[in-house]
Amino acid sequence: MRKILFMSMLAGSVAMSGMAQTKTGSLGANDPKAKVILDNVSKKFSTFKTVVANFVLKVEGGNNSVTDSKKGTVYVKGSKYKVNLEGQEIISDNKTSWTYQKDANEVTINNVDQGSTQLTPAKLFTNFYDKDYLYRLDAETTEKGKVYQNIEMTPTDKSKNVFKVIVSIDKKNQNISRMKMFEKNGNRYTYEITNFTPNTNLTDATFSFDPKKYPGVEVVDLR
Repeated sequence: MRKILFMSMLAGSVAMSGMAQTKTGSLGANDPKAKVILDNVSKKFSTFKTVVANFVLKVEGGNNSVTDSKKGTVYVKGSKYKVNLEGQEIISDNKTSWTYQKDANEVTINNVDQGSTQLTPAKLFTNFYDKDYLYRLDAETTEKGKVYQNIEMTPTDKSKNVFKVIVSIDKKNQNISRMKMFEKNGNRYTYEITNFTPNTNLTDATFSFDPKKYPGVEVVDLR
């Protein structure tokens, strides 16, 4: 669940990688060229009141084989978010979080830890990268005539299971298009955005869990 929550909400348009070029920068210190790109993306996203994005999650094992593929949708409004993934919903109003498992008809409720460094959809609209990651500009890649800027990020907290994240950005539109997460156990999680719509009308009710809409739901309240 935390993997999904961590990954699910990079917003942008679809991208695929192409031919690699020479790497620049160093993960020992933040790359100023990468910072300019990330700042521009953050500034653009900060102008959106809401975001709705459809995505595809691909899970790969250590042998590069795709072991799972799921479609999902993310809704973001300020610090609130909702993630719909096949068989699962993750909802947060920035005070309370709900994780609903469809097959078990069970919802787990937690308080939101305001001091947590965990990457949430809402944080993707800020300069979260300046605090929790080291980053460098990697090779530009090309897919179907589009150029993508790739930024390699490593968590400053080396105890995390994730040791590397590669973010791909559409150079022309300055939209985050894809993110690939690498875990120490060899697993990789890739999120590709298939549709991105800013400033959709989303009510606050979108970001809370109403048990009346889920007959017989089992509630596990961990607050």
